[in-house]
Amino acid sequence: MELIKATVNEIPLIQDLAKRSWESAYAGIISDRQINYMLDLMYSEKEISAHFQHPDYHYYLIFDENNKSFEGFIGYEHGYEEQTTKLHRIYLVPESKGKGFGKKALDFLKVQVSDQGDKRIILNVNKINTAREFYESQGFRLYGEVVVDIGNGFVMDDFEMEFLIHK
Repeated sequence: MELIKATVNEIPLIQDLAKRSWESAYAGIISDRQINYMLDLMYSEKEISAHFQHPDYHYYLIFDENNKSFEGFIGYEHGYEEQTTKLHRIYLVPESKGKGFGKKALDFLKVQVSDQGDKRIILNVNKINTAREFYESQGFRLYGEVVVDIGNGFVMDDFEMEFLIHK
C-alpha cells in the first residue's frame, strides 16, 4: 500500500471513492436521501477545492500497489484545535476493507501528526457505524457526543473520539 498526496486534479477520484464507500458504509445507518445530500454537500468540487486551498488540510489517496488501484483516501487538518489534528475523512471502498489499508493509513496519520508537533487526533464517527470498533482497536477512545444539524432536516449523530500522541 502507498499513500499518495492528492491534488485538485484528483477531486473526481476522491468524489468517486467517497460515493462508493458511503453507499456501503452508511447503508442501513442513514437514509439514501441523507447519503446523497451529504455527498453533495461535503464532496462538491467547490468544497473539496476549498480544502486544497487551506495549507493545513491534506488529502492522501490509498493506492494498492498489487492491484494498481485506488482503494480509498484520508483527509485531515493540522491545527484544527490547539495541538490537535482532526481526521475529517478516511474511507475505503467496500472490497478493500479488512486488508489492513485503514490501519496503515492511521499509522501514517499518527506519524504526520507527531512530525507536525500536534499532540492529539480527533474524529467524529456515527454512533451506529461499526468503524467505532476499528478506531478503538487502533488506540482511539470516546470523549464526547455531538449532534450536528447539517440542514435539509438532517443531523449527524456522532461520537467524538481522540488519540493521544506519545513521544
